[in-house]
Amino acid sequence: MDTEVHVHNRHGDRVDPVPFLVTAGLAFAFALSFGPIYGLSYGLTLATSLAASTLAFAVAAAAAYHQLVRCAPPLDAGPLPPGPRVERLLYGGAAFGVLLVALTVPLL
Repeated sequence: MDTEVHVHNRHGDRVDPVPFLVTAGLAFAFALSFGPIYGLSYGLTLATSLAASTLAFAVAAAAAYHQLVRCAPPLDAGPLPPGPRVERLLYGGAAFGVLLVALTVPLL
């Protein structure tokens, strides 16, 4: 029995699903950890806060799927050049840092 998961990009080539799973997991953790708290502090009901947080997670997961699975190069395409990889890593780290700072700012 084959238990390996095969994920394919839009061209039918196999891609690694791990980056998508990690990104979707982080989106789930952030959206459903901080979202309801912020929603309640802004006067929304718990149900509305959870619904908005779930919607934010779904949008983030869909964007991650599109970027990391649908538009991904195949596994046998070879490594990406180091310049764009480092640039993407720096931008991603900066965006993650801004998100963390924004979420820790006390609510007014």
